[in-house]
Amino acid sequence: MLIYILSRNENLYSTRRLVEAGTARGWTMEVIDYLQLSIEIMKNELRINYRGKSLRVPDAIIPRIGTSRTNFGTAIVRHFEMMNVFTVAGSLAIRRSRDKLRALQILSRHGVDMPRTVFASNNASVKDMIRLVGGTPMVLKILEGTQGKGVVLIENEKAAKSVLDAFNGIKADFLVQEFIAEAGGADIRAFVVNGKVVGAMKRQGDESDFRSNLHQGGSASAIKLSKEEKLLALAAAKAMGLAVCGVDMILAQRGPLVMEVNSSPGLEGIESATNIDIAGKIMSYIEEAHGSSKSKKQKRDTIGA
Repeated sequence: MLIYILSRNENLYSTRRLVEAGTARGWTMEVIDYLQLSIEIMKNELRINYRGKSLRVPDAIIPRIGTSRTNFGTAIVRHFEMMNVFTVAGSLAIRRSRDKLRALQILSRHGVDMPRTVFASNNASVKDMIRLVGGTPMVLKILEGTQGKGVVLIENEKAAKSVLDAFNGIKADFLVQEFIAEAGGADIRAFVVNGKVVGAMKRQGDESDFRSNLHQGGSASAIKLSKEEKLLALAAAKAMGLAVCGVDMILAQRGPLVMEVNSSPGLEGIESATNIDIAGKIMSYIEEAHGSSKSKKQKRDTIGA
């Protein structure tokens, strides 16, 4: 099989591991800088070019789209989809997951539990937002933030007024959430592949930081999920329409809560913590899904004949 990994950096751990896992199966793995792609759209014909030359249509793609290039990256993924190329993550699912507010709305509609969240316009009363979220301390998140950036813990009402007024002043879109103190600065990343949790780790934040993200100095260790945690992770992945994703959860007194669903989760942290070949499991999913779609096509062709 010919597999394209849409990644801007072939030296990233996740990209390298995916190449290794596919190569081990005898597949042709190519890393494609998606910002170097161009698409052609004509009547009844779609084409894609790489650095000015026509690109061979692959069997599957693995999108590793950066958050700052979501719009362009998902347009490229959508073009491959319209060319009937299998993708590990669909363009619509990626866009949904990248929009924090939209993702929470979707999760809520599907009955997935999460921290209480409030989103309002710049004209909303700061006191009303504090009251609706259940008081301080509370967490403010910029909608475009990622890897723990754009996340602020607000300790009291006075600080809340200052911070919210500041963000309102620059017209930044943000949401506020209840602070889960009992989590102790830790969260859980469950890695889902094709309807199964294939690995999970607990991430503990630095003593001076309430965020548990590894990019912010946190540590990780392998854990075994409870039945409730596993079911919640799978429900979140299904709600977002993602066959491969990282589901971030936090433990509250009322049970596990979903914080975020990552459509392009990194492999280094989870593989290092669990010693599980996550990249290999992604390749097994591609092999199974590609074989299934090929069988369906052959069946349609036979019926059509």
